[in-house]
Amino acid sequence: MMTQPILLDEQLCFALYTAQKQYNKYYATALAPFHLTYPQYIVLLTLWEHNPLTVNDLGHYLNLDSGTLTPLLKRLEKDGWVQRRRDKIDERRVLVHLTQKALTQKSSIFQRVNNCFDLLGFSEEKYRALKADVDLITKHLQQFKQKAATLDE
Repeated sequence: MMTQPILLDEQLCFALYTAQKQYNKYYATALAPFHLTYPQYIVLLTLWEHNPLTVNDLGHYLNLDSGTLTPLLKRLEKDGWVQRRRDKIDERRVLVHLTQKALTQKSSIFQRVNNCFDLLGFSEEKYRALKADVDLITKHLQQFKQKAATLDE
């Protein structure tokens, strides 16, 4: 365990923050022709994998609360990417469906964003190892959040 303060450039959290900012810039440029933001893109990405989903399930997949997700869905619906409909079996549930536009544009969007892998210049093994390390960081931070929440009670 480190006991001395470390410099900014030695902070893992700052390295992740800086990388995330660069990813945001990359995705903003890649998604601009489709008038999509990164949060809108990950909504579509999730629906391309699991179409349709309830708003609640979509929020769980993306780790987004309804206050964040609802405006995203409204904008995606307004722009013709998704449709929200009440579940016919349980009208309390709202299902989010991809539109034909979203299905048609899928490959074009993937072509724009998938070259990020090439830009990184990592082998598939290196990419997967980095992803696993970041997932482990997330897991540990979630456990810390849960422990801190129980201490606050």
